[in-house]
Amino acid sequence: MTLVMGIVNVTPDSFSDGGRYADAEAAVAHGLALRAQGAHILDVGGESTRPGAERVDPRLEQDRALPVVRALADAGIAVSIDTMNAVTAVAAVEAGARIVNDVSGGLADPEMFAAVASSGADIVISHWRGHSADMYARAQYADVATEVVTELASRVDEAAAAGIAPSRVILDPGVGFGKKGAQNWATLQGLGRLVAVGPRVLVGTSRKRFLAEALAEPREEDPAEVSEDRRDLATAVTSVLAAQAGAWAVRVHDVAATSDALVVARSWEGDSRWASPTRSR
Repeated sequence: MTLVMGIVNVTPDSFSDGGRYADAEAAVAHGLALRAQGAHILDVGGESTRPGAERVDPRLEQDRALPVVRALADAGIAVSIDTMNAVTAVAAVEAGARIVNDVSGGLADPEMFAAVASSGADIVISHWRGHSADMYARAQYADVATEVVTELASRVDEAAAAGIAPSRVILDPGVGFGKKGAQNWATLQGLGRLVAVGPRVLVGTSRKRFLAEALAEPREEDPAEVSEDRRDLATAVTSVLAAQAGAWAVRVHDVAATSDALVVARSWEGDSRWASPTRSR
C-alpha cells in the first residue's frame, strides 16, 4: 500500500500555503486534521524550499518546527522533519521525528549523513542540483530520467559509506527541483527505473507549477492563475500514477483528495484492503 505523507509547513513563505500555519498551535491543529483525513506520516518543515526562497538560520527553523514535531510525535503520529540542516535534523529526531527529509540529498550540509547515521532515523534523499535561488540554472540534462537515477544511486552509496544502510533510505526524484516543465514529466515517466534501484521511493508533485502548466495549456491560461483545487486534483492523479509505478509514499497538501483517489484506484484493481485506521471521513 502506498502511504500518504501530509505536508505541514510552519513557514511564512512556502509557495502554496505559506503563512496559513505559521504558528505552532495552528500547525499542530492542521497536522491532526491531516492525520484524521488519512495521512500516515506528517512532514514538518520550518524553511521554505520554493523557487527563489532564501535560507533561514537553523535556530529560527528549529523555533518554528520543533514544537510542532514534538506535539505531533507525542500524539503518536509518525513525523518527518523537512530540513537541509544536520543540527535541525538531530534536534527533530530528539523531539520525536522518525524520518529526516532532506531535499538536498545530503549535499547542502556535509554533516547530514553522519548526523542521521548516528541518530538512527530514516532519511529521504532527494535529487538536487542546487538551492532554490538558482536551481533552474542547473536544469540541463541529456536524459533527465537516467541522470536522476544515476545521481541518486551515487547518493545512496555516499549514505552507506557514512553508516546509513539502504534499508533506512527513501529516494525522492525531486520533482520541481532543478527541473523545468517537461523535465518533470520525463522524470515521472522514468519512475519505475528509480523504484528498481531498491530503496523506498517518495514522490511529491503537490500543487507544483508543472501541473499548473499542463492544466493551463489547453485553456491558454496563465499557470499562476490555475486554482488550488485544480492543482489538488492533478496532484491526486499523479499520486495514483506514482503508486501504480511502485512509489512507497506520496507527499501532498490535500490529504483527503489523494487518499480518496488511492482508495478508488485500489478498488479498481480489486484490492479493498485499504488500511488507514485514522481515516474518519
